[in-house]
Amino acid sequence: MLKTILSFMILFLCKLSFSQFNDSVHHRFSFSSTGIFNKTKDLSSYVLNNGIGFNIDQKKFSQNTAASWIYGKQQKQLSNNDLSVYADFDYLKNVKKLYYWALLNYDESYSLKINYRFQSGAGVGYTVVKEPDLSLVLSDGFVYETSDLTDPILGKDIYQTVRNSFRVKYHWKIKNILILDGSNFIQPSLLSLKDYILKANNTLSVKLNKWLAINASVGYNRISRTNRENLLITYGLAVDKYF
Repeated sequence: MLKTILSFMILFLCKLSFSQFNDSVHHRFSFSSTGIFNKTKDLSSYVLNNGIGFNIDQKKFSQNTAASWIYGKQQKQLSNNDLSVYADFDYLKNVKKLYYWALLNYDESYSLKINYRFQSGAGVGYTVVKEPDLSLVLSDGFVYETSDLTDPILGKDIYQTVRNSFRVKYHWKIKNILILDGSNFIQPSLLSLKDYILKANNTLSVKLNKWLAINASVGYNRISRTNRENLLITYGLAVDKYF
């Protein structure tokens, strides 16, 4: 069932992206491939982090879609096989400080013991700062979640819940060379404050030219329900193209 939902979600997003092309729309394509490889006499490990994104920005409506895949092994044992597909939609973000948002999100994660997790929700956001080189946005709302997890004690854990979703997002460009980006979430369940999700993704980019940069990223995830967390620090190249 979740595979069917995911397939429909991807097809819908692709159709939406390519049906809105016109001269008044700004588009952005981004791709990054980062990773770490370590080998010594007694130890070998590697982690690859690949991400792709496509954004459409109109006066009243904007759409952001992204997908990432993290894969890694340590001593030939699987450590990461984590897939995430994400989309959000903003209405009036470029017109007013207070705007409306909606999101769809699908995850699978070996490291966090997520067999699947699907979220959909909506809420409001507020643009605290919006300058050409600096922006800070706060948003809050509610998401419905259906998940299949592996509980460390109970084993298979299939459940549904409603979460509050609070996000802090920022963008800071320094002399058009250094760029700091961050998107950080906390999502406690309305049924139990002990059931929460933390997500933090922060990136430092050094521009080599208009579309190519060296990236260093820090990602942190924690799920209290499975008592699992991961911290990933990677570096590599990123393509960021506007058209």
